[in-house]
Amino acid sequence: MAGDREDDRAAPERTCVATRATRPVDELIRFVRAPDGAVVPDLKRELPGRGVWVTAEAEAVRLAVKRKAFARGFKDQASVDPAIDAVVDGLLERQALAMLGFAQKAGRVICGFAKVEAAFVKEPVVALVEAEDGSADGARKLRQALTRLNKLSSVRVMKLFRSGQLDLALGRMNVVHAALLAGPVSAAFLARCDQLARYRGVKAEGSVSAKAAETMGDGSGEPPAGTDRA
Repeated sequence: MAGDREDDRAAPERTCVATRATRPVDELIRFVRAPDGAVVPDLKRELPGRGVWVTAEAEAVRLAVKRKAFARGFKDQASVDPAIDAVVDGLLERQALAMLGFAQKAGRVICGFAKVEAAFVKEPVVALVEAEDGSADGARKLRQALTRLNKLSSVRVMKLFRSGQLDLALGRMNVVHAALLAGPVSAAFLARCDQLARYRGVKAEGSVSAKAAETMGDGSGEPPAGTDRA
């Protein structure tokens, strides 16, 4: 059995039990059976036991439930939450928001409309994080500012979270707009946003990759001297 677990984790590609397509493991989500038979997502690929892999998209997870693919994959009875697609979404969302909190602690986040607009000119901004339930007018004006600076295509625009979620992640009140500055922790946050967006079938605006966000601008990972992020 230990060998099965080793092979399960070591293979560079696995077959999705829902679609039967073979994909790199980075494009899949691993699921395992808990001792009580319940199917649980293993996003970090660390949990013991036989793994079953599903394409990392909500639609594929729903398809796996519909086709009873988990039981076939485990070759045993499996108890599947009908809303397991939403469970995965929540886990991916929490991972991304936790990393945004780390970026805030590292001084890589600027909040507030006026400060974000000013940061477009003075700072190595790699992404604009906007609340899903924020003002459409404010979002439009910030996009206009990026357009004037010829930066609209080079700054990612992420609209995956509600204002209340951003408040909790950043330890502030009424966060609607936030600028993310270049640095390793920012790249890690964007990578998690990419996972969440792919899972939801959402495409972000802008073309900056998560990897490129490590080194754009000064690339130091430290806030420029004298910059107020409060």
